[in-house]
Amino acid sequence: MQLFLVLFSENGLLSQMCFVCFLQKPDLAGLAEFLKPLNEVISKANKLAEGRRSDFFNHLKAAVDSLSALAWIAYTGKECGMSMPIAHVEESWQMAEFYNNKILVEYKSKDPNHVEWAKALKELYLPGLRDYVKSNYPLGPVWSSTGKAVTAAPPKAPRPSAPAPPPPPPASLFTSESSQPSSSTGYKHGMSAVFQEINSGKPVTSGLRKVTDDMKTKNRAERTGVVGSSEKETRTSAPSFSKAGPPKLELQMGRKWVVENQIGKKSLVIDDCDAKQSVYIFGCKDSVLQVQGKVNNITVDKCTKMGVVFRDVVAAFEIVNCNGVEVQCQGSAPTISVDNTAGCQLYLSKESLGVSITTAKSSEINVLVPGSEPDGDWGEHSLPQQFVHIFKDGHFETTPVSHSGG
Repeated sequence: MQLFLVLFSENGLLSQMCFVCFLQKPDLAGLAEFLKPLNEVISKANKLAEGRRSDFFNHLKAAVDSLSALAWIAYTGKECGMSMPIAHVEESWQMAEFYNNKILVEYKSKDPNHVEWAKALKELYLPGLRDYVKSNYPLGPVWSSTGKAVTAAPPKAPRPSAPAPPPPPPASLFTSESSQPSSSTGYKHGMSAVFQEINSGKPVTSGLRKVTDDMKTKNRAERTGVVGSSEKETRTSAPSFSKAGPPKLELQMGRKWVVENQIGKKSLVIDDCDAKQSVYIFGCKDSVLQVQGKVNNITVDKCTKMGVVFRDVVAAFEIVNCNGVEVQCQGSAPTISVDNTAGCQLYLSKESLGVSITTAKSSEINVLVPGSEPDGDWGEHSLPQQFVHIFKDGHFETTPVSHSGG
């Protein structure tokens, strides 16, 4: 919970949120200024969750994603585009619960302190913040009619040594008088000016620049289509993973196998592993890794066209921020989670058919299961990525859109 206290105390956010009742209801500019400390807190917290994943990534993501629940204070009415405060708190927690549940699964039989932490985080919002808002501000914050006004910060004065403004843009293709500012019609921009030109009654092509003979392809000397050497040099594209570090395949601190920045390696193998170790795969492309033994958990992060074959995991197999990955489970896995991934093929063994598969913000996920006969064909099932939400009996009922062939 120290994350909340540090971020809030640095920005004075706690005191600002507590004294809403002494402030007048601000306009849009004033509201943006009032919410600026909260936005800075959320932005700073999001930066903490970026980059390489630590061993406590799920803890950090759960805490960071839950912070959006505090934005209930921005509710100003039905026209503001937000859910009502109580619903906003509940919806915001659903974003964090995906990672909070991972903590409960991973540490259920390992460390009860982490389980208690995850439960305490949830109780902070549900029922904590939700019940507080429900009891005191179900319709939004209560502003004072005689309190201090909240105004936008005055614009900063320009620096005395400011650089000169850039040169004006080149003349438009449409150069008629109707596109110039006038006292009667006002200045029109973009497509409005184009349509005004068309509707003016003048010849449509009168304002277009003419194509001279030397501009025509048949009269150009360089019409062969051969690219000169100087042009080739300027058009070279940057290679993929240009900022990637050196490739790694190593055991760190005796607990964590790290596989990083492997490109085009089809025969990566981890065979000396045990159930207390984890495997973290990051930034790999067009490669295949085999994990020949039981490990605690495996995470595939920011990989493209990556294949992973593993035997058994104790906690979970996680896929996050990937594109076009294939995973084959030869033994058992209690949980497989897919987050923010486009294109994923999961091959399950008969021992792993009881797996719980969790997906979020992902598409094109196919699960292949073995046939009933030893030599039977694999059965392919596509997991839904579209859902229908129907309001019924006071709540929403969600059903997946059916997929043919699944």
